[in-house]
Amino acid sequence: MKKKYFTSESVTEGHPDKLCDQISDAVLDAILEQDPMGRVACECMTTTGLVVVSGEISTECYVDIGKIVRDTVKEIGYTRAKFGFDGDTCGVLVSVDEQSGDIALGVDKSLEAKEADGNEKESLGAGDQGMMFGFACDETPAYMPMPIYLAHELSKGLAKLRKDGVLDYLRPDGKSQVTVEYDDDKVKRVDAVVISAQHNDRVSIEQLRSDLEEKLIRKIIPSKLIDDETKIYINPTGRFVMGGPQADTGLTGRKIIVDSYGGYGRHGGGAFSGKDPTKVDRSASYAARHAAKNLVAAGLAKKVEIELSYAIGVAEPVSIFVETFGTGVVSDQRLEEIIKKHFDFSPTAIIEKFDLRRPIYKQTASYGHFGRTDLDLPWEALDKVEELKKEL
Repeated sequence: MKKKYFTSESVTEGHPDKLCDQISDAVLDAILEQDPMGRVACECMTTTGLVVVSGEISTECYVDIGKIVRDTVKEIGYTRAKFGFDGDTCGVLVSVDEQSGDIALGVDKSLEAKEADGNEKESLGAGDQGMMFGFACDETPAYMPMPIYLAHELSKGLAKLRKDGVLDYLRPDGKSQVTVEYDDDKVKRVDAVVISAQHNDRVSIEQLRSDLEEKLIRKIIPSKLIDDETKIYINPTGRFVMGGPQADTGLTGRKIIVDSYGGYGRHGGGAFSGKDPTKVDRSASYAARHAAKNLVAAGLAKKVEIELSYAIGVAEPVSIFVETFGTGVVSDQRLEEIIKKHFDFSPTAIIEKFDLRRPIYKQTASYGHFGRTDLDLPWEALDKVEELKKEL
């Protein structure tokens, strides 16, 4: 029996980096709602009293970016200066340009379509080079690793306690972290839980710790996974009054591990938020997750990781790599053949299959893009399971 420990973290929607992700995706959604063919690469930075929005956007419509910023900040919960940030009074700077014409040349029409001399249906080329990973395992009903699954549930629960007024001393910023002990690659127990919650300056640390252990940790984490040896740390420094952009500068795309698999699966490095689906950083990561999840659900492996790589302006992936970590019922090489048979990873096919030219992205910008049982996300659908079972 091989014992190991693995840790993943999550953050609430009020974390400064997550605030930026939500603003970037709110801008993307607003544009796609009016112009489904819009090209968006929206970046955001926030610091004390200020939000800066920049990027490359090509669209036929107009959206009020300043209003989108303020509405998003207030929706998250930053509505008073004493919380450290206020959506009504913060400064908003916008500096946006159009997408580079050189990039558009490769995206508008793929290399394959150009070489076909018009005899083939025009298809999009990948918006950039790079590699993207998709992952799934059978540790949880959501086909996600247990550490990130529990960390997200804790962060969502923390925000809900605040929004529902159950713990009215909580503020929008917060983090969670979960360490899971494995025996022979199977979940055995939760070894450690860390919660850091922004709060007002009137609540005692004793009350906060008691409330969060009782109303959050013990409610979220299954009792069978907690024992007398489980370590619980709640606001370890004893004070977390100053939070959000006042305490820490935020940037779009700085929580890519939180967004994906908590470090349990590999990551190609490209962020998701603020990018329209022609950017394969986003759409191909969704497609790889869809394929991996369906393979696990079909019983072809207990754990699957898929890597896709692209060249800018080229529709088909440059490479497809599959790793089952010794859990596959067929060889990894055979799985690659099965994947190529059942899944089309060209940008056009991905966009059409998942209907990605619509405003569905802001809801993914906190608490992860994968394993979201609370959302109806098309790349989470188990629609290929029966087909894949026949390959057995």
